[in-house]
Amino acid sequence: MSVHRGYLAEGPRVGIRPFAYEDGGEFIARVRESRELHHPWLAPPASPDAYASYAGRLIEDPTKAGFLVCEKGSAGAVAGFININNIVQGGFLCGALGYGAFAHAAGKGLMGEGLDLVVRYAFGPPLRLHRLEINVQPGNAASIALARRCGFRLEGFSPEFLYIDGAWRDHERWAITSDMRER
Repeated sequence: MSVHRGYLAEGPRVGIRPFAYEDGGEFIARVRESRELHHPWLAPPASPDAYASYAGRLIEDPTKAGFLVCEKGSAGAVAGFININNIVQGGFLCGALGYGAFAHAAGKGLMGEGLDLVVRYAFGPPLRLHRLEINVQPGNAASIALARRCGFRLEGFSPEFLYIDGAWRDHERWAITSDMRER
C-alpha cells in the first residue's frame, strides 16, 4: 500500500483521504444523485451548510475520523465515504464505522477496497485501534455483504438501536479486531 497524491493509503483502484471543506460541492452533488440508494439507511448532508457542519465534526473532533474513498482512475472522483465515530482510546481502543457508497460507484467493489484501507489505517499508526464496529439495519443487504467481505464477524443484535428516518431501528452488530487481521 503506497501513499501519494494526498492519499493516506491506496489500493489498486481507490485511495482514501481525509474530508476537506473544499470537497463540499462534489460531495453534495453525489449525495443528491444517490438519494434512492441511501434511503432509508442513511441521510448524508445534502446542503452546503449541512456539509460544512458534518465535515467540521470529522475534521476537528478527535473522537472522529472521516475518509473519502476516491477513484484513482477518474481524477480522484469521490466514490463514497467511511467515518470512524466514537473513537475511544485507553483500554478500549475502539471506534464505530459508518459508510456510504455513491450511486455511480455502487456495486463495483470500490467500497470494499476503501473499507479495507480504512481498517488497515485504523489499526496502524496514528490511531492504533484494537476494534472496529459496524452497526447495520438487518434489511440493508449491501452493507451487511460489505462487512462480511471485509472480514467483520456478526456479534449480535440490538433492538431499537439508532434513530434513523423518523424511527428507532434495530441493528446487527458486526466487528473486527486487529488480531483478526493478523491471522
